[in-house]
Amino acid sequence: MPERGSLAKEAGLKKNLIQRLRTAIGHLAAVERMVEGEQYCIDILKQIAAVQASLSKVAYALADSHMKHCVRDAIEAGEGEPKVDELLETLKYLKHF
Repeated sequence: MPERGSLAKEAGLKKNLIQRLRTAIGHLAAVERMVEGEQYCIDILKQIAAVQASLSKVAYALADSHMKHCVRDAIEAGEGEPKVDELLETLKYLKHF
């Protein structure tokens, strides 16, 4: 069975992240419609920036919660180094958030 993350420990976080993801999905759908409709490039770029901002907020909130719960719990259990390494490796893929 996969390890449960911090979403199980913060009741409001999951709801918040789902709302942010739905916002990003809405912006992304707008980008698709704008490209299909051959809208003005700058307007499309602004929508892309909105998608990126929404996803960055999701990534930041999730990383914050992971550090406050999963990493802290692992450190308290004397098993922090692998969790910290795992987080640092993951953050390499999230350079822009």
